Amino acid sequence: MADDTQLNSINENDIDINSGGEFERTPVPESNLKSWKYFLGMYAGEHAAGTEFMIGPLFLTAGVSAFDLIIGLLIGNLFAVLSWRFLTAEIAVKYRLTLYYHLEKISGKKLVIGYNLANGLLFCFLAGAMITVSATAVGIPFDMEMPKLTDTMPNSITWVVIVVGIGAVISLIAAKGFNTVAKAANWMSPIIVLAFLTSGIVALQQLGVKNISDFWTIWGEGSEPFPGQIKFTFWHVVFWSWFANAAMHIGMSDLSVFRFAKSKKSGWTTAAGMYVGHYMAWIAAALLYAVYLKTPEAQMMLSNGNAPTVAPGPLAYNAIGVFGIITVVLAGWTTANPTIYRAGLAFQAIIPKVSTFWVTIIAGSIATIAGIFPAFAMKLLDFVAFYGFMLAPVGAIIVFEYFYSERFGIQKFYAEKAGLKYNPAVLIAWILPFIIFYFISVKYDIFLSFLTLPAWISSGLIFLIISKYMQGSKG
Repeated sequence: MADDTQLNSINENDIDINSGGEFERTPVPESNLKSWKYFLGMYAGEHAAGTEFMIGPLFLTAGVSAFDLIIGLLIGNLFAVLSWRFLTAEIAVKYRLTLYYHLEKISGKKLVIGYNLANGLLFCFLAGAMITVSATAVGIPFDMEMPKLTDTMPNSITWVVIVVGIGAVISLIAAKGFNTVAKAANWMSPIIVLAFLTSGIVALQQLGVKNISDFWTIWGEGSEPFPGQIKFTFWHVVFWSWFANAAMHIGMSDLSVFRFAKSKKSGWTTAAGMYVGHYMAWIAAALLYAVYLKTPEAQMMLSNGNAPTVAPGPLAYNAIGVFGIITVVLAGWTTANPTIYRAGLAFQAIIPKVSTFWVTIIAGSIATIAGIFPAFAMKLLDFVAFYGFMLAPVGAIIVFEYFYSERFGIQKFYAEKAGLKYNPAVLIAWILPFIIFYFISVKYDIFLSFLTLPAWISSGLIFLIISKYMQGSKG
């Protein structure tokens, strides 16, 4: 307990000179803590954002039924909120460290470099998908050809130029730090939420929905998935929506965000993101796509055995005009900004002598390059499931150490206290479950999100067992 107190009592002047006030390697001092309003706006903005314009339609391509979608999302998003509140926010407020510095104290500097690299790159790819989303809106006035659901490569010079321009702006905003990212989200999120709600209402009118029965019939009992997509059931929806942000809650990435919170109760603000964004916005976006599926263009593609295009810009423009274009651009920004910020913190841990500003610019550049390739956005359901599955087990190591170290008789932050640059318990606990459960997924064609929780629990248990053996043998 003495060590924990010391962690939280570091003076504000003891900040690394390259931190730029972001406290990458020190606890956030009390004078820099934020109220719950910062997190409410940030999570509402981040999760009622660019990904929602892609994910909503992709549920339809997976042939989901009305009950599976509406009730499955209700339950899965609840589990996500509880994970943020009782795991992520709990630990973040206790230590007030970034994920990367917290993990370094457990795993050692050498081992955390590999994790930070994987984490940073995956966040860059996710941000790249959101730059892709914004580009589909910016390209409308230029009559740009939109990427198809099966596209992996850029289809025109216009596409590349627009993506690079958007990426540059987003990167500069993210590089300004947490305060700028939070302020941008607070300004943009009300506009985006209003646009989702409005576009959903317009889509209902376009679909001729007059009552609950008509609304339910849009998805009905479900359908066969589109070419190249898998069939989603109730449990697919529950587990996918729970673990869509697995890297951030059970994977502990949002330690870097909630370390600024005055109270762990700020974890409840994630409900704004889950139920405004991952519920209302996903359904609204699905309705926009349902309208498009009734057009002659979409019907012709389906009759030819092809999946109709999923392009958020045109879908929103069809519903609410120019306001839809603006909203899609802003929505991509509010997701990409904090995601690039997180990636920058990951790279900062690898190259601490480089300023936060420049590592964030590096992250933004990688995200922009990724955004040029539509595959990351068009395969978003699969990508999100994979990155959550890959990064979540490392969060289990932090969670299990926090809650069960005393019961198992092991030291917290063992690598730091023992002077280890490499803690094998962390590497084995991360890699072994990842390899085993990923092999099971591929070998037996099991949906990856079904295996995220078993892999996470296995990782935590393996870490405790090996740590007990290691520390016992050294003591």
